[in-house]
Amino acid sequence: MAKDLRLYETIFRELFKPLCLFAMKYTGDWEESRNLVHEVFISVWEKFDTLPPGTQHRSYLFTAVRNRSLNYLRDKKKMVSLEEVHGEAFSETNTTAETAELEQLIEAAIQSLPEKCREVFEMNRMEGLKYSEIADKLGISIKTVEAQMSKALHVLREHLREFLTILLFIFQG
Repeated sequence: MAKDLRLYETIFRELFKPLCLFAMKYTGDWEESRNLVHEVFISVWEKFDTLPPGTQHRSYLFTAVRNRSLNYLRDKKKMVSLEEVHGEAFSETNTTAETAELEQLIEAAIQSLPEKCREVFEMNRMEGLKYSEIADKLGISIKTVEAQMSKALHVLREHLREFLTILLFIFQG
């Protein structure tokens, strides 16, 4: 099966900048974010024709960029020399594991959202689009966007309720 260059190019043009902005939230470095997004697009191109039909390219790419960014941060941490590490940094090991667990819980909660609800949520929270921009892009009313976001936040609160209770307990002490 030949690769669909036109579809790939459309996806690239539409998502490159939002993906770079998304990666910036992790890396804090524009050039590194661009490099990470380029790497993801190269990787996707290499397996583009083997992706299952109906693949949600937007979600797939945002997840890939998030994972690549987290890997970058992990690898960057490994390069820090021991002289630069302060004594309190060793206590962060548990926090890092807990953060990874929380990220997995959040990702699972997001993936459990209905498709349209998830799409609206990701456009707002991951791409930084305003409700009016989402409404224009999807051809729906702002009220519908508001309703989908409300539903998404409700579902996420339900999925993460147990973890939120633990956080409140920890930070009250």
